[in-house]
Amino acid sequence: MKFEHLISAFLAEPWAIQREKLGVLADVLVARAEGEKLFSSEFAAAVDEARALEIAQTDGKVAIIPVYGVLAQKMDMFSAMSGGSSYAGIKKALYSALSNEDVKAVVLDVDSPGGTVPGTEELATEIRKLRGGEKPIIAQVNSLAASAAYWVASAADEIVVTPSGRAGSIGVYTAHDDVSAALEQRGIKRTYISSTPEKVEGNETGPLSKETLAYIKAGVDRSYNKFLFAVAEGRGVALSKVQDGYGRGRVFYSEELLDRGMVDRVATLEETLERFGAETQPAYVRRVKANNQARVESASLLAAKMAAGEPITKREFENGLKGLVGFSNSEAERAARLYLKNDQGAPDDETDAAALAALDRLLAEAKTPLIKR
Repeated sequence: MKFEHLISAFLAEPWAIQREKLGVLADVLVARAEGEKLFSSEFAAAVDEARALEIAQTDGKVAIIPVYGVLAQKMDMFSAMSGGSSYAGIKKALYSALSNEDVKAVVLDVDSPGGTVPGTEELATEIRKLRGGEKPIIAQVNSLAASAAYWVASAADEIVVTPSGRAGSIGVYTAHDDVSAALEQRGIKRTYISSTPEKVEGNETGPLSKETLAYIKAGVDRSYNKFLFAVAEGRGVALSKVQDGYGRGRVFYSEELLDRGMVDRVATLEETLERFGAETQPAYVRRVKANNQARVESASLLAAKMAAGEPITKREFENGLKGLVGFSNSEAERAARLYLKNDQGAPDDETDAAALAALDRLLAEAKTPLIKR
């Protein structure tokens, strides 16, 4: 295997990132080192231009700052190639948004597996210093905020997760590769000559000593403790709750995130933007959604009153049927007259009897009890 030293140096960085993603990044790094032209310079320039446009994006009164891909202290060719974001760029965009008089709120649009530890603490600390003002800073998990990304999100005024979103992976790790056997197969015996043994400790040409392992582990623990304290401060909870209740490195979906107190609410990005005054949908789309929501609420009201045996008005029954079984206005009106026996006696023809039987079956299929007459 070539480039053992390159991979060893890459993995030896302290990472607050999902383990699977780091493996993919290492593979990409090897491919680049071996001369594979995965992306052209024109593509990299296009990525940078698109990133600049994304950072400058506003939607009505809300500024949207993308926190996408692998996070690193500064943007470089590798992070651009992997679709990453830089902490420096995020901070610059945040300053710009908060300084804009037209902006009333800032949304961090987070979709990231995490990244390097250096720079994470500083950005999270800066966000905590800026929150609580007239312009709220909202971290929208859309759809992943893992490790360093959750570290940053926890510093915001509020964390919102999409219904299918995930977050967590609170932890820090590094790695050491012993490539001595691979070097030996290629006839290479590397010797480091240093001023002190500590200067080259943990190098890739041999196993880790207990002392070196303890030293590296202490560094990982230091970063992990800072991670824990930052999340506890950001979320306003006890350190023990973060240690024991926030997953110990696991990632959770929206429902459990809400149950554990790791987020404040479940909503889509569009719903968050609209909550702060942005119009994200055409008028027709808003109207259709409002009508459908009204149908759902009417169906829920009908089902609840039927289950409780409470009196139901003709209008409630009609609207409930339109939402519950999809009746049209005329169908719901006729069913209400028949079923509630308004202004008529008992049905005396086969058509009315068949309609009532069909309605009974529909209500039974909806698993709701019949109305008490």
